[in-house]
Amino acid sequence: MFFVIFDLGMAIIFFIFGLLFYKSKGKASNYITGYNQKGDEERKKIDEDEMCKVYGIRMMYWAIPFIVGAIIDIFKPGIGCTLAWIIWIGLFIWHMFDRVERENTKMQ
Repeated sequence: MFFVIFDLGMAIIFFIFGLLFYKSKGKASNYITGYNQKGDEERKKIDEDEMCKVYGIRMMYWAIPFIVGAIIDIFKPGIGCTLAWIIWIGLFIWHMFDRVERENTKMQ
């Protein structure tokens, strides 16, 4: 039962953070690691509102592996949580590569 509650808690956290990023109108960009340290000239080249919406949607998608993990954990405790984290790590790595690529293409 612990794994089910843990998975659902993670799903709620990712969904809420994603929703807050999505609705922030670009203000959540201050919480993006590395981006908040860029100079004003670099930040002017990037549409912060669009960036926060894209990242917010991604964070809401990150909740899906944990919801599926909770369902799996009902029948096989621990398996769903492990799978959810493995999938989430893969999605996060993909996000980091895509983020670097997006920021580099927007700045050129």
